[in-house]
Amino acid sequence: MERIRKFVSLEAFLLLLLFILPNMCHAFSSPVLGLGALFKPKGMKVFPSKGDDSQLTEAGQFFTEAFWASKSGGAAELSKFQAVSLERQQVNEFRRRYGKFMGPRDRRAELIICQNGAGELMGCAGIEVDNVQKSDGRGQSVSAPLMSNLAVGRKFRRKGLAEDLVQAAEALARKEWGYDEVYLYVEKRNTAAVKLYKKLGYRTVWEDDKAKTLIPTESGQL
Repeated sequence: MERIRKFVSLEAFLLLLLFILPNMCHAFSSPVLGLGALFKPKGMKVFPSKGDDSQLTEAGQFFTEAFWASKSGGAAELSKFQAVSLERQQVNEFRRRYGKFMGPRDRRAELIICQNGAGELMGCAGIEVDNVQKSDGRGQSVSAPLMSNLAVGRKFRRKGLAEDLVQAAEALARKEWGYDEVYLYVEKRNTAAVKLYKKLGYRTVWEDDKAKTLIPTESGQL
């Protein structure tokens, strides 16, 4: 019997986006108001996980469904194998990048959590100081805040939560870490995310047409 591959890698046109932070920016402040602000869940709060292991574990489990199950070009639902494999990897990744014991690396790293009044996790976003390539992905790099792992649960979308999380990450980078710019990578075919970031003031620094991405497939593979 032919062995089933565990991972499927596809070409992904990757964009590096940059946002110059405004002069006035307060950590975890109110976001720019849009239509979604009218439908904010009651008692919503946005806060840093501060390396709490239970928060990171729950966020890793949440991210598996909120991000991977709806990844552009992938399966609409995860198979049991996909869910178990991705959840284990995601929890370990969050612990490594945002946990209290991150090792001998720049400790400016945080996973921001968004919950409703009932304590239900609605979204998350990570930000950490990392080496970012500034030209075409192969040139000079700069140490700067890099945002990643932004996800909002399916039933909480179109309520402005993604904007809240992005702006909380930006505020942390300025107020706590003293930076005036934030970078992020996004796949070009993820048009909803690209539209959101452009709306919030991000601009393209470079594009990489040779980048690879992993997606869950309808056949149950990754």
